[in-house]
Amino acid sequence: MPGGHPVLIVGNDPARVEADLVAGRLACPPCGGELGPWGHAQWRALRRRSGQEEAMHPRRARCRRCKVTQVLLGDVALLRRRDDAETIGEAIEAKASGLCHRRIAEALGRHEDTVRGWLRAFVRAAEAIRVHFTRWAVALDPLLGPIEPTGGPLGDALAAIGTATRAAVLAFGPRPVWSAVSAMSGGALLCNASVPFPAVP
Repeated sequence: MPGGHPVLIVGNDPARVEADLVAGRLACPPCGGELGPWGHAQWRALRRRSGQEEAMHPRRARCRRCKVTQVLLGDVALLRRRDDAETIGEAIEAKASGLCHRRIAEALGRHEDTVRGWLRAFVRAAEAIRVHFTRWAVALDPLLGPIEPTGGPLGDALAAIGTATRAAVLAFGPRPVWSAVSAMSGGALLCNASVPFPAVP
């Protein structure tokens, strides 16, 4: 986590995040108190799908009630990953379609070891991911029927992600799929048990 502080995933429009923060519209995840401005976390570089690196200077916020500090990370990113959520998501989808990590790395212009690391982390956490996003899907659509199994943990996890993100679009409006995934997982999609997923509302 940036700076060792808990992370709150927010939208990727810094001006809007700042306005929400100053106006007290952001709630503290642990206690529900009002978050206020509290400086910035360290600069970080986020590599986008094009290969270009984007400098990010995440805002930091402090709860006025419990005094816990949060780092506000844009939903284009995942925790502990240099590449953006869209690129990592594309790699996971390509793996589910049957491509090997070498071909995926070549298509994305990334190092083979990097892509292999993403895929291994996703597969290790696949069951936890499936459960988490199934809970999100049901929370957003209580009348939802069962999510049909695909025959494998990776496919089942992606099916749950797809169902949950579709429900989120219907509930809250359009949002890029992997940005929604970042937000709904608290950025912890590939962190396995080291950083738990946030509770589903």
